[in-house]
Amino acid sequence: MNRTARLYALVEELRAAAPRPRTVAALAARFEVAGRTVQRDLQALMQAGVPVRAVTGRGGGWSIDPEMTMPPVRFTPEEAAAVAVALAAAGAGAPFASAARTAAQKLAASTSPPASQAARELAARIVALPAQTDPAVRAAVEEALTGNAVLRLSYVDAAGRPSERVVEPAGLLTAGGRWYLIAWCRTRRAGRGFRLDRVLAAAPTGERGRSHDLAALLRGSVAEGAAPAASGAPLAPPA
Repeated sequence: MNRTARLYALVEELRAAAPRPRTVAALAARFEVAGRTVQRDLQALMQAGVPVRAVTGRGGGWSIDPEMTMPPVRFTPEEAAAVAVALAAAGAGAPFASAARTAAQKLAASTSPPASQAARELAARIVALPAQTDPAVRAAVEEALTGNAVLRLSYVDAAGRPSERVVEPAGLLTAGGRWYLIAWCRTRRAGRGFRLDRVLAAAPTGERGRSHDLAALLRGSVAEGAAPAASGAPLAPPA
């Protein structure tokens, strides 16, 4: 069994036993390798972001949080290249950029060496101009979208007029190299698109927002009919 296959198998072995830990000795016997090899593999999984952890004390060993992992996904070389290119195209200033970087690392670790090398080489040929978005604003928007949190925005519109908005985020729109937060604006009592590089500050209010249909909020704007990015359909910025 090569190392890539063994890393997959280690994750599945720990998932099957969870929440009970497995000892290094038991894992070494299971995969017919030395204990130090298992230790190196487990450390590599940790560095790649897989939620494995050492459990100390009597009956300890190594365990994994099954709710924080998915079964291995077998990518074809073409699929691995497509995902690597999509992650590379996101750029350092895009929302969830840090998660994209760790996802790219996991992709490289979980595919066969030839497929991983081909994906890396193709991704290296994709460049993106970084978005001029405040990292603190981007982090607040990411957390609001994943946690359904209400945000208070300090915003400057296209004419340079500043305003304070309280919004319930619904989703993100990318168009023409820009990123927009699509949200229900409590201040205007309507759906609005906020260009992220025009958001001066974003802070959670401590409230949970209501769920909003993204398509409904885009209705009536020039972005009406925008399709999920996975479909490859072109997107237009909101009015």
